Amino acid sequence: MADPLSAPRRRRPWSHRTRLGADLALAIPLFLLETAWLVLDWIYGFGLEVWAAQGDRARIDAAGLAHLGRVQVLLIAVLILAVLAATFRARWTVIAHLLVALLAGGVLVAAQQEWDKSHSPPPGCVRYSANC
Repeated sequence: MADPLSAPRRRRPWSHRTRLGADLALAIPLFLLETAWLVLDWIYGFGLEVWAAQGDRARIDAAGLAHLGRVQVLLIAVLILAVLAATFRARWTVIAHLLVALLAGGVLVAAQQEWDKSHSPPPGCVRYSANC
């Protein structure tokens, strides 16, 4: 009796580990690109906007909030890419994305603390009093 034509087996992403060469070829450039984006956004997106504000507190605050928003978007994108890399079992790509996520999280924490420190009421001021 003849064997019926067997359907080709579909390869599920999580069934086999991604080859090391392909994993590193994706992990290294993405790590460098995401880290460079974070640094360049801090220098050119935030730093030059603060410099151009010439002491205008409203523009400096707007630049700070815009920077926080961009870093949050990068953090979400990096975490989504880390989940996708984990689905494809690309170990080094996941590690690289988690390192960038830690870096972006640290930047967010530092920026938020700086924001809170610069916008806190003076000591001895009652929060809802008329003179604060």
